[in-house]
Amino acid sequence: MDRPTSRFWFRLTEKLDYAYNVRILEARYMSKKLIIVSTRLPVTIKRVDGKLQFTQSSGGLATGVSTVSRNRDSVWVGWPGIASDDLTKKEMQEITRKLKEFKCHPVFLTQDQVDLYYSGYCNATLWPLFHYFTENSQFHRRYWRSYQEVNGLFADETLRFVTNDSDVWVHDYQLMLLPKLLRKNRPNAHIGYFLHIPFPSYEIFRLLPERNQVLEGLLGADLIGFHTYDYVRHFLRSTQRHLGIDNQLGTIYYENRKIQTDAFPIGIEYDKFAKNPKSRRVKKITKTLDVFQKNKKVILAVDRTDYSKGIPARLDAYELFLEQHPEYHNEVVLLLLAVPSRGDVEAYKELRQTIEQKVSRINGRFSSVDWSPINYLHQHMDFDELTSLYANADVMYVTPLRDGMNLVAKEYIATHHNKDGVLVLSEMAGVASELPEALQVNPNNKQEIANRLFDALEMHPKEQKKRMKAMQQRVSTYTIERWASDFLEQLHATVNTPVDHQFMKKAETNEIRADYVKADSRLLLLDYDGTLRSFVDSPDEKKAKPSKRVKKILKALQENKKNEVVIISGRPKRALRTFFQNIKIGLIAEHGAWVYKAGSWVKSSLTSSKWKEPYLDVLKRYADRTPGAIIEEKDYSLVWHFRNVTPDLAFVRKEELKMELQNIAFDDIGVFEGHKMLEIKAQSLHKGAIATELISDKKWDFILCIGDDYTDEDMFHVLPERAHSIHVGPEESAAKHNIKDVDAVLDLLELLENSGK
Repeated sequence: MDRPTSRFWFRLTEKLDYAYNVRILEARYMSKKLIIVSTRLPVTIKRVDGKLQFTQSSGGLATGVSTVSRNRDSVWVGWPGIASDDLTKKEMQEITRKLKEFKCHPVFLTQDQVDLYYSGYCNATLWPLFHYFTENSQFHRRYWRSYQEVNGLFADETLRFVTNDSDVWVHDYQLMLLPKLLRKNRPNAHIGYFLHIPFPSYEIFRLLPERNQVLEGLLGADLIGFHTYDYVRHFLRSTQRHLGIDNQLGTIYYENRKIQTDAFPIGIEYDKFAKNPKSRRVKKITKTLDVFQKNKKVILAVDRTDYSKGIPARLDAYELFLEQHPEYHNEVVLLLLAVPSRGDVEAYKELRQTIEQKVSRINGRFSSVDWSPINYLHQHMDFDELTSLYANADVMYVTPLRDGMNLVAKEYIATHHNKDGVLVLSEMAGVASELPEALQVNPNNKQEIANRLFDALEMHPKEQKKRMKAMQQRVSTYTIERWASDFLEQLHATVNTPVDHQFMKKAETNEIRADYVKADSRLLLLDYDGTLRSFVDSPDEKKAKPSKRVKKILKALQENKKNEVVIISGRPKRALRTFFQNIKIGLIAEHGAWVYKAGSWVKSSLTSSKWKEPYLDVLKRYADRTPGAIIEEKDYSLVWHFRNVTPDLAFVRKEELKMELQNIAFDDIGVFEGHKMLEIKAQSLHKGAIATELISDKKWDFILCIGDDYTDEDMFHVLPERAHSIHVGPEESAAKHNIKDVDAVLDLLELLENSGK
């Protein structure tokens, strides 16, 4: 199943040989330094008989990254696996020198840091929380302080290699603060981040005391990758709810940068797994297994001994299967390989005891003289032994309670090339979205799992081959190598479209200034909210008053006899008069409904308020059942604010309300969506109409119009070609220029005011 995304590189070249694509990609970016950062290096150091021993990893991540880094100037930064307390200064120098041969660089951690950062915040706080085991999460300030400290150490060591033209790829939950730390010191570096575990739903993530700092840390990246689109969606909702940052189809605009989020389902070394069952050693191991299994149907389960894998629940479901299907007694065996993991942690010790007790009880209940329903192994296996188990299992039994991806399922599929075999798979594993042909189950539903085990054992070989072939085609296409190349290609596609290019450059500012200086009659049309002041969480008048700086600038501009300064706002006349009562500038309220002239307000001939009553009734009804919604009634318009409404509810209510309001619309009455609000007013009543009158009032040598909202677009459209129009923010606009924010607007106005003296 093709992933629903528009990756231009692979879409353009999908019919070409993949190895050729990789060579092109490497040639294209080989001049850029690649820095990979992860907690553990692909080289582990241990002390054996008093000497340091270096062991190189052959894991999937190391293989995938090596594909894209082989011919590039690259370095891998990480912890070498040995506490610095156990090392002399000379040994640390030796490690640094030796690791350089492997294109690696160490981050040395003390035993306290390993305990508090790695065993503490990473594996006692984040790991259980992100896997939905909230009851196992431990929230201690000392853990968090160590997490901050160690992320800082990683930043220091990584920055040794990072230039503004480097590619930096940060990996996993142990380093979620690192992208921001790197961005602070190398603002133009290309920074990617990938999370290898699930990103939890908003309701789970909000339990983390340091949630905002973690999100801000991740937003230092240009590209943030996850295994599935569910995880992307959870992340985006958390940034929206906790930081108030919206996104546009997965793209976040934050601190003047464009941040892309996307799903990259990590793959495996498919060919390695597919070919290995044919090797001489694996065939020899297989013969031993055949004798051991005595021609029985084999159900295989391979997992780390971790509570997220759901091994006890899996055993319970298997017990139920045996109870309900006695015809399979002495015909089937569950081979359970539980790989040791974190055996020094009490929760993991208890888990192992639980597993072994259940295995003993089930075997005691169902075993016969020549048959035990479960063969249990708590050990590591080498690659040949593991692939032999995969290749000879009739059913692969993968039912984690929660898993970021689960590569065991993909490894099993790869080894069953042109063979029968059935995958029983938890729908809570990230890989489930890629493998709809598997028999998917809810890992908490024992009866459903027991039924699917029976279905798997009874499935016709033709059906098995059909399902297996479809899964193999998918898994063989998006391999670990392609995953790595895809991510880096997408990283370059993201950083090649910076946001900053949209904003006014110095030359454009100087052009406006030059026109201003030489003009004898100047008209300045300025919006208020979002242009002269930043948005607040409610339309509270006290919070909305202009700053001293704004008043000073406007007063100075208006005192220049060549200038006519006019505030054109959607706010009611009472608010504007209160805000600017001591400044003799032009004021226009409610988008042109009221004009302040000669010390009094003059009503527009287009205004009428007879239409308001039925609309107001609808707004009140929706506000009553939408916590946080506020109604603002103006003389000639109504506004339904939803800035304080939770985003999901706000979206639903907004769409429902728009539809109902449009159904009762009178002639010329329109419903307009602005910045977290809906406004109902006459369609003929807009800023463009009043701006046209002001522009035609006299011959102006210089016209400047600045605004930020949809209502200001009407002004931009009616301006003469010679006028200068500016939109506040990065969004597309009819204005000629974009300016960064309110502070930048005030800087520009101060520049003009000082230049025109």
